[in-house]
Amino acid sequence: MSVTIRIPTQLRSLTGGAGEIALEGDTVGHVLRALDGAHPGMGERLFDGDGSLRRFVNVFLADEDVRFLQGLDTPVSDGQTISVVPAVAGG
Repeated sequence: MSVTIRIPTQLRSLTGGAGEIALEGDTVGHVLRALDGAHPGMGERLFDGDGSLRRFVNVFLADEDVRFLQGLDTPVSDGQTISVVPAVAGG
């Protein structure tokens, strides 16, 4: 099943400038790992040493934060969109 991943501007240097990429996978984690396979270096930006999402990376599936769903095990359906959104902080 094909899922679209929206890539933030800060990470587009790893995707050749592409803002959206279509990949296959049945969970959010599988799709994000496929993204790293297709665009090496992406995984180290998204995942920490134990394979969890980094604290400053937010991932949304159809406008829902996956941390409030099933995390990386959240199932995806054909045609859905995953958005990678870096956290914004300021003072």
